Amino acid sequence: MFITYIKIVMNAAQVRTKLGNAIRAKRVPQRLSQEALADKCGLHRTYVGSVERGERNVSIDNIARIAKALGISVAELIRTADL
Repeated sequence: MFITYIKIVMNAAQVRTKLGNAIRAKRVPQRLSQEALADKCGLHRTYVGSVERGERNVSIDNIARIAKALGISVAELIRTADL
């Protein structure tokens, strides 16, 4: 039971990291700082930074806000993350 829980937690961390990397990969070519992206989607700059680092379990609502601010669909962001 305990080993199964560890695998789930590690997998969730990998998902967060992949999503954060995908957000960064879409943000940087647009020459947007984390702060500028945060302003566009109505989130705090430190929140966006922690999402990009994979430290946050971001809600689907905030994923949608970030994708919209990047000018892409949630589906495209998920594909970029390879999830």
